[in-house]
Amino acid sequence: MMKDDRLSQFRDAHSDRSSAEQVPDTAQTRAPAYRLAFADPDFMLRDELRPVRLQLELLKPELILNERGIESTVVLFGGARIPEPANKASARTETLADLSRYYDEARKFARLITEKSMATYGRELVVATGGGPGVMEAGNRGAADAGGASIGLNIVLPHEQAPNEYVTPGLCFNFHYFAIRKMHFLMRAKAICVFPGGFGTLDETFEALTLIQTDRMNKVPFLLFGEAFWRSIINWEALSEAGTISAEDLELFRFVETAEEAIEAIDTWPAS
Repeated sequence: MMKDDRLSQFRDAHSDRSSAEQVPDTAQTRAPAYRLAFADPDFMLRDELRPVRLQLELLKPELILNERGIESTVVLFGGARIPEPANKASARTETLADLSRYYDEARKFARLITEKSMATYGRELVVATGGGPGVMEAGNRGAADAGGASIGLNIVLPHEQAPNEYVTPGLCFNFHYFAIRKMHFLMRAKAICVFPGGFGTLDETFEALTLIQTDRMNKVPFLLFGEAFWRSIINWEALSEAGTISAEDLELFRFVETAEEAIEAIDTWPAS
């Protein structure tokens, strides 16, 4: 972490924590009440401290990304269960096996966009994924193929989801709160690419579309990979015909099939 010299007149928290750990062992110093509040895990995990934890979870990635000079991202959403084509024989359904081609498209797209990013010294258009397997792995892997950095925004799940091996270690974050994680996905996003996926992918997709629709977020290139898949699970036109969305809302996104189509769509997207 970068040191803030403006605060150098005061004794820093690291020093006090070290001193507090070296005090004599007495009944008083062993009592939980004596622990420094910020160094007391039991205290920090109390229900009443949830607002503080929310703030910390917002601040930690923000500070680190700022320190790394990352100015904008390209976000890849997509299913954790979509296998690499070489492993599609182990897919639980024929549909998943067929969707494995999007692993390769996500990997290729991430490589191409990272090559663009590296022309700006890696500060713009940095690939950001959920840091897990499937499409997320493909995105981080493609960035690594190009020799660039990528971001992984992982989350603690009941069934452990370890980050994939291709996320840049210093840009691999772990979250407790889904809401804060989704904020970090979108805070720097200059483009959003969504690959086939399940509930999590749908949640991320519709939250982002809602923010754009309601002008709470700037319009950015919003690409759905796999038109047949998306039309099979969502009747987009029915929403417009029913009047629950406007016809113009169908122009907030485009369907693409390949990495090359996606790059062209981003390059030619109308300015908002």
